[in-house]
Amino acid sequence: MAITAVGLVACSPSQPTAAPTATAGATPSSVPTPEPSHDFKPGAAGIGDPYFPAYGNGGYDVASYGIKVKYDPKTDKLSGDVTITAAATQDLSGFNLDLAGLSVRSVTVDDVAATVRRQANELIVTPAKGIASGGTFVTHVVYDGVPKPVKNKYKDLGEGGWFATADGAIVLGQPDSAAGWFPVNDHPLDKAVYTIEATVPKGLTAVSNGVLGTTTTTGAWTTWTWSESKPMASYLSTLVIGKFRVTTGTHNGKPVYSAVTTKIAKGAADTSVAHTVKIADFLETQFGPYPFDSYGGVVISDDRIHFALETQSRPVYSAGFFRNGVNDTVIAHELAHQWFGDAIAVHHWEDIWLNEGFARYAEWLWNDHAGVQSAQKSFNLTYQRSTPDVWKTPPGRPGAAHIFDATVYDRGAMTLHALRKAVGDRAFFAIVKAWTTEKTGGNGTTAEFVALAEKESGKQLDSLFDAWLYGKTKPKL
Repeated sequence: MAITAVGLVACSPSQPTAAPTATAGATPSSVPTPEPSHDFKPGAAGIGDPYFPAYGNGGYDVASYGIKVKYDPKTDKLSGDVTITAAATQDLSGFNLDLAGLSVRSVTVDDVAATVRRQANELIVTPAKGIASGGTFVTHVVYDGVPKPVKNKYKDLGEGGWFATADGAIVLGQPDSAAGWFPVNDHPLDKAVYTIEATVPKGLTAVSNGVLGTTTTTGAWTTWTWSESKPMASYLSTLVIGKFRVTTGTHNGKPVYSAVTTKIAKGAADTSVAHTVKIADFLETQFGPYPFDSYGGVVISDDRIHFALETQSRPVYSAGFFRNGVNDTVIAHELAHQWFGDAIAVHHWEDIWLNEGFARYAEWLWNDHAGVQSAQKSFNLTYQRSTPDVWKTPPGRPGAAHIFDATVYDRGAMTLHALRKAVGDRAFFAIVKAWTTEKTGGNGTTAEFVALAEKESGKQLDSLFDAWLYGKTKPKL
């Protein structure tokens, strides 16, 4: 948020005026300061993303979430107690939170009961009095129920959120996830810091984002407290509950915490996740300083989840990635997202190639570094083997139903390699590091990246990006 200082200029009259005559015994009258006028209106029921108009909400900006949940795998019941600290960006008569399912028991705003109603996945909150623009307010929501995965209206995007397991739960998904387990402004444009306290049956481990704080056991329950001190998009929050082989340590003065499900034998998954820190060190040389306060990863085994996700500071991997042995490529992909997608979030979901293109390109960079295959050969093979569908759908404008299509990953990476070839290695990596320096902690758009690339390289690059990002025919090499 930029604050513009407005100078106040005192105007002196052109001619001197006579001083007022004092009247003996007169008492100066006090002029009351007028109350500022307000135009209280409800915040928008969407943050303004063209692809997903119902995602997020307008009228406020969240600073922090304090999430407390208690979960019993035997009953699948979740009890939640969430404190949201936010600042109003307009005069608010009310505001929305995103919450799918679950029963809301109470809502207060600044410790005063608020009026609440539900409309689909919108929790509509009307505080007892209006909130002035710029004012900070604290919302407290108590809720419970049996959480379910959230289904995206585009079936090919699948579902995300809360997946109950035999002895715990797995919480992750993109672009749908957070609203399935806590009330939230659910869009990457409203990043915030998080504290997550998960109370689970004694003997289970609860893994989340950031740095592990206290772990306390009372009777049959253990509470795990995690904190993510760097701004995080809501879909990157995670909670994985179950039985794990846990490894801990430190690297570059930061804690390392990794967990591999005991459902699979010790082996390739454990080794691959242990490579996290060395791969992160290499990516630092390419992208700039690692952006978070902790390292790690979580390996799960669940027939409903066949993907990996860049959950902030602690990616989650399906065990299937390690079925054929050690897989450093997927580790490199999800770690690259810590810069591209996590530290720098998309502005709108249309910009998703900035996440996935860089993550796929990081695979090529790592394999080149490890002596597996040069980045140029990876580009050549991807170009040669690409299907017609990759060229029909432009990654810079894929459409809501296609944000995870191959074009976003493959053409996204090919766009970056084409840029590298056009400007040279020195300028290319200067562009990348300038991008992470300028945008870490916030959001980025394609237009901003193109402008930065032209500024850093000193070249006009419209034709390159038009061909690789927006064209619908295969560019000639």
